[in-house]
Amino acid sequence: MSKYYYDLHLHSCLSPCGDDDNTPNNIAGMAKLCNLDIVALTDHNSTKNCPAFFEAARRYEIVPIAGMELTTSEDIHVVCLFETLERAMAFDEDLQKHRILVKNKVDIFGKQQILNGMDEEIGQEEYYLPNATDISYENVKDYVEEFDGVCFPAHIDRKSNGVVSVLGTLPESPNFKCVEFNLSGSIITYKDKYNLGDKIILVNSDAHYLNMMRDAQNCIELPDGLTTEQDIVSNLFKVLRGETL
Repeated sequence: MSKYYYDLHLHSCLSPCGDDDNTPNNIAGMAKLCNLDIVALTDHNSTKNCPAFFEAARRYEIVPIAGMELTTSEDIHVVCLFETLERAMAFDEDLQKHRILVKNKVDIFGKQQILNGMDEEIGQEEYYLPNATDISYENVKDYVEEFDGVCFPAHIDRKSNGVVSVLGTLPESPNFKCVEFNLSGSIITYKDKYNLGDKIILVNSDAHYLNMMRDAQNCIELPDGLTTEQDIVSNLFKVLRGETL
């Protein structure tokens, strides 16, 4: 087995809380400097910068994953990842009917920039992205799986928008195969308290600024000899689904 260093939760300048310097190319370049192998772009309730990120990541020989950080109706953050860019964009389109549309106030919340592969602005998202959708925590897993995606509760060790902080516990249902921590130092405490059992533990940066991205330290083991991006992504998703390699 070979180690692949990952960060599966990052924000670009599409997220209003993301720094303007967090462009697709800058993220990809920083990922290369951090010696990461696999990186997912997961803006709030949108995948619209994923096409640009795919272009940029491939130039730096980073394996890109398309995703988003979805906000449930309870205001819980859930990371959603998709095996192909096409399925991610289809999910993004379908999600529009589940969003609560409130116009973004740029002077208060910041820009929501949509960029192309050269980091040129091609549009701005009109409506404030981090708002809760009408999708419940109970239903989000089934919804994402309709688009061949995988999802997991984000930063369960944080006091804002984590499932534990919102609900007071980690419900048995839905049975997510993975959970995400923001800090590896929290894992032992949460494992003991919330009976995480055989869940796959992921540690991601949730970086909104380039200097929040972390040097390679968290890895997933995949079979030796994978030579194509498609093979790496396919095996990664098998791991995230709890399947045997």
